[in-house]
Amino acid sequence: MDSPGVSGSLRNQLALTLIGGAAVLALLLFFAVRSYAVQVAQQGQNNILEASVTSMLDAAAIRDGRIELDLPYAAFSMLATPADDRVFYAILQDGVHLSGYEDLAFSQGATGGNLMFEIGEMRGGAVQKISASRTLIGANNRTEVQIVLAQTQDALSETLDQISRNAALLGLGFFGLAAALSFWATSATIGQLGKLTSSVTRRGPQDLSPFTKPVPREMAPLVTSLNSLMGRLDQSLSRSEDFIAEAAHRVRTPLATVRSYAEATLQRVDKEENREAMRSMVKAIDESSRAAGQLLDHAMITFRADHLEREEIDLVVVARELVLRLTPIADMKDLSLTLRGDPHVPYSGDLVLIQNAVRNLIDNAMKYSPAEGAIEVAVALHPRPQIRVCDRGPGFPTDEIEALTTRFRRGANAANTIGSGLGLTIAREVAQAHGGQIELANQEGGGACVTLSF
Repeated sequence: MDSPGVSGSLRNQLALTLIGGAAVLALLLFFAVRSYAVQVAQQGQNNILEASVTSMLDAAAIRDGRIELDLPYAAFSMLATPADDRVFYAILQDGVHLSGYEDLAFSQGATGGNLMFEIGEMRGGAVQKISASRTLIGANNRTEVQIVLAQTQDALSETLDQISRNAALLGLGFFGLAAALSFWATSATIGQLGKLTSSVTRRGPQDLSPFTKPVPREMAPLVTSLNSLMGRLDQSLSRSEDFIAEAAHRVRTPLATVRSYAEATLQRVDKEENREAMRSMVKAIDESSRAAGQLLDHAMITFRADHLEREEIDLVVVARELVLRLTPIADMKDLSLTLRGDPHVPYSGDLVLIQNAVRNLIDNAMKYSPAEGAIEVAVALHPRPQIRVCDRGPGFPTDEIEALTTRFRRGANAANTIGSGLGLTIAREVAQAHGGQIELANQEGGGACVTLSF
């Protein structure tokens, strides 16, 4: 049976989609955490700069018409960092530089005590600047003092680098966890399909009952389609079985009628050449009847083999009924047909198939047995349930014995005997359907022996 075309793994596609989404979320998480950390760290530095410049302005006063500003130690100590960031300051009165770094400038003017921040450069390094001003009123004058304070950002950069590494580790951890959950979710989702596949695989050709176990909503249309297909197949198989039964009846009955007329005509024919022709006709009818019957039997076994209708039976009773039924035919051929073995051999199997297999073995034995020969049917329980049929015919060709159970294969010594080559095939398939086997052997002193074990 040809395999369907494969367009890729649904499991892999689903896993890649989920992992891709997890990667995007991990990147978004990294940038979101880093952005928030930058804002928090920058705000923290700004708050410290604001507190420092405010404490400086609080120390400014006018005495005797001059501005006095004693820079408090606390204003600079609060700016200390583990990275020993440098601090720059400039004090201006009405826009005129009074003290500090003359090259420290603020791009915007300070007005009315407003606090303003900006990022700039100071002596080759990036700095965060703050500008604050305050109006001082003396006895005879009014003046405005502006303080510009700047601090390098080495400590802030180290902090941000550490936060970035932690955010990256957090993102990687999130990605790894999301990837593992993606594989788990994919396996759990695809597992439903796997269960459905296993359920279909375990079924035999005759098991066409609908699936009734609950399935996810997305799989319901697929299961509904499978149930519909199985319903149609069940109808088709039922029609095929009915056809086989009807064909068996319509083929065997006319052949039996024709044979009866041929035998009756043979008795009324005087000329030897005509009698020989009638004998050939009877033989051909027998061959056709047997071949048709065994072909139909084989078709029936093929239908039932994968879905056995098991029931509790006694193999001794089965064998005895067949022996009794076939004894008149054996008597007509001057053959003795006997049954021996254990008194009871209970077994759970398909009665129709087992009867068919044993009947074919006994029929083969009667075909190849010489006149006044003995056929023995033995039933045993140990070492496993089995039925053995032995005769005193020519036996099996030793170089062909392994291939004689092949369909339509007959031994070299069976050329002049009516047969289709399906009897042993039918017996083998029945044994295999019951988990057993068939064994062919030759008896000492002549004759064949076939053992059907279950």
